[in-house]
Amino acid sequence: MILTRSTSRPRRVLSGLATTAVLLGGLVVPNPANAEADNGSGSALAYFLQQALGRQRFEQVLDTSPPTSATDLDALRREGAAKEAKQVPQKADLRAATAAAAPITQQPQIDLTVIELDRLGRPLSSGTVLMSPQYPEGKIVPMDDKLRTSAVRWRQWDDAGWYANRGQGSIDILPGRENAPIDFMSPYPASVLKLMVGFGVLRLVDAGQISLDDTYAYQPVTVSSLCGPARSDTVRNFLDSALTWSSNASACAMVKLLHDKGAVNGLNQTFQDLGLETLQLKNTNPDNGARWGNPVTMTSLDTAKLLTLVNGGAGTLWKTPGGTAVTADVLSDASRTFFRSRLAEQGMNVTLSTTNWCGADYPSPGIPQLTPSRWLGADGTVTIPGQGISYGRDVRPCDQKAEVTYAHKNGWVNNSGADAGIVKALPGKGGRTYVVALFSNLGYQYVDPNRPATGAENVWFTERLAKLGKAIDEYEKRRIG
Repeated sequence: MILTRSTSRPRRVLSGLATTAVLLGGLVVPNPANAEADNGSGSALAYFLQQALGRQRFEQVLDTSPPTSATDLDALRREGAAKEAKQVPQKADLRAATAAAAPITQQPQIDLTVIELDRLGRPLSSGTVLMSPQYPEGKIVPMDDKLRTSAVRWRQWDDAGWYANRGQGSIDILPGRENAPIDFMSPYPASVLKLMVGFGVLRLVDAGQISLDDTYAYQPVTVSSLCGPARSDTVRNFLDSALTWSSNASACAMVKLLHDKGAVNGLNQTFQDLGLETLQLKNTNPDNGARWGNPVTMTSLDTAKLLTLVNGGAGTLWKTPGGTAVTADVLSDASRTFFRSRLAEQGMNVTLSTTNWCGADYPSPGIPQLTPSRWLGADGTVTIPGQGISYGRDVRPCDQKAEVTYAHKNGWVNNSGADAGIVKALPGKGGRTYVVALFSNLGYQYVDPNRPATGAENVWFTERLAKLGKAIDEYEKRRIG
């Protein structure tokens, strides 16, 4: 390393809620008082999320690449070691795969959390719901008063195991959970892992070990297809491109920086100490910052809590398992401000929000966010030079109707679709503030039956994720209103 100092289902029924529900905006939402009293297992928010997931009918998506032989399953096992190196297919290949897609074999794997925040940024309520072949109706995760659960046996993602073992994982993420009542294989986080990387680098900044304006010379011992060749830039610029348009090369440089500083093990321990136990940046390659495989884990609850820290808030935000108060001071004000600013300039508004395709018939609108002006041309269309994508839709009409800002990071590979961020209402638009985090196996391998034959080549997810994002935001708007 060289561092020189200078000056990012309607058919499903919720048991026990039939007599306590009220109809709001087309969604049946449980009465909060009664929902909270249901065995103490979940909040009104959690019951809403359970129903919202069911209404999207994720089991109707199509699979463009199901394994058909033992050889295919073996290939999936090998790909699990370095998932991010797999590239999005070319447009012609994607069109051909979509035309030949088959119905998905079982309920997809989804992990969803929303944390509602008060005006001071403190958690008011939270809900976490898991959906999988074992829990096709959605399973509400019970929380304790530390904003934590010990009721889930979290398992590491297994590409082949999702098909061969009905979504049942075999490698535990956390020790001592063998008797937990819920058993869930956590979807691979894809590029949302860059939140962990950004947090780790900013902790080094706060410790005075580096500066955002230091120039880092990325000098890989071995060159990977994920990370690319040697290059130099400021830490600030590496983080910016990693977080705003998801540059893998920049994220590799920052992972290697963490290894160079001997900070990876300390970062993983910090997550444990903060009660963010499933956040684990493990098995990455110290020679080049690559090897982003299944041992890298995140769950929606711990990711949402991490973003609650990044958002900032007064006083205690939650307590660790040992009872220690966790506050926003885990990062300095300056680091939190920088982190939020990079997430607020997210260019890839294509998952829970879909404003990059403003006004298109497909995909459906999601969270009604204001699109960052950084990516807009004179004609109002979004272009992401680093991704080589021009979306070709004038987003200004959607900006005029925007209700929130969405500071977020998303991620995608063939069998991972993820998005996590902080939603804040624009002035006069309802006053809601919440954090949402979603991990799923619904990456670009899975498509909708109604996907257009042409014109949707840059749509990497089922539009059902966007519909879910919109439903969550409408619920939060009604809650405040």
